[in-house]
Formats: sequence, structure tokens, C-alpha cells
Amino acid sequence: MKSMKNYLMSLSAILAVFVSLSNCTEKKTATDENQEDEIHEEISVDNSEFTTGTIQIGVIVSDFEKSIDFYTNVIGMVKTGGFSIDAEFGEKSGLTNAESFDVTILKLKDNPEAAEWKIMSFGKEANHPAQQYIHDDIGMQYVTIFVKSMKPVMERLKKHSITLLEETPVFLADGRQFVLVQDPDGNFIELIGPGE
Repeated sequence: MKSMKNYLMSLSAILAVFVSLSNCTEKKTATDENQEDEIHEEISVDNSEFTTGTIQIGVIVSDFEKSIDFYTNVIGMVKTGGFSIDAEFGEKSGLTNAESFDVTILKLKDNPEAAEWKIMSFGKEANHPAQQYIHDDIGMQYVTIFVKSMKPVMERLKKHSITLLEETPVFLADGRQFVLVQDPDGNFIELIGPGE
């Protein structure tokens, strides 16, 4: 009987502590919840004037098939679509002097938020000298592509007999490998990722 009484007293003490602790926890008020909503709203509000964080880049190439082969089979991009511009829009928009053209869209990933590499050709050769270094001309000179592993990239470069520039591959200070190549029209492509 005495042990039962001790048991009930111990249980009662434990319950008292539990009730005490639960009363000590702060309860959220409607004001607290409103403040949390406001903070979340402030964090998620995009104050930029842009609808997306990606850039779409148009690349005019001399040989369409050769460039598509390079960017898909060597670099590893994927075709995700395309569109045509008629002569009238070309002229009105200022893009061309009434020439129509087709655009093929390539991406590193088939993802709506991935940057677009838009390839088009007018069947003309470049009217500037071939570049050996990025400082040989003015304007956009190179793009940088980050990869999860350099191994498959290096295998594709070798398979397609793509010349690596200067002493690349070289290692960066953080241990990643850096490779520099040029596309069929001489545009520089930097490839960076963990080396093997």
C-alpha cells in the first residue's frame, strides 16, 4: 500500500513538472505569426527588374552542322527547341536587313531555368581574323562551363580530336581542373570541374 502511495506521489510530481514546463513555453500570437509572414515575404520578394536570372546568348556560326555537333557531342549540351524569324520581323526588329533565319536552342540541362545557347547561321565566314588568345578581339570572348567531373569531358575532347589550348588541362588553386578549347569558329570555351 505504501509503495502504491509513493508511486502515485512520484507520478503526480512528474505530471506537475510537465504541466509547469508546458505553461512556460511561449505561445505564438497572431501578431507573431503576422511578423513571421512579413519577414518571409520580404525574403522572397524579388526586387530586380528582370523576369529570370538567366541570360540567353545568340551565337552566329559559319557552319551550322559542325557547330551543333561540337556543342552537343563534344561539350555535351542538349537540343531543347528552336524557332524561326521571318524576313519582315528581322527587318522591323533591327536584327537583320530583311533576312529570315532559324534558331536552334541548346542548353547544358533540359531545364526551364537553364541558360539558352541559341545557334544560328547565315552561311557566312567570320569577317575578323582567327583568334589565338582572348585579347585578340573585342566583345564577348569566352564562356565558362562548370562540370561535375572532367573525366567524361576529357574523353569526349579526345574522341573528337579537339585541341586543348596552351598547357591545359591545368589545376586551379582549389584543386579543380581547367581546360580551354575553341569551338569551330574560334570562340573560347572554359571547362572547369573536379579532375581525375
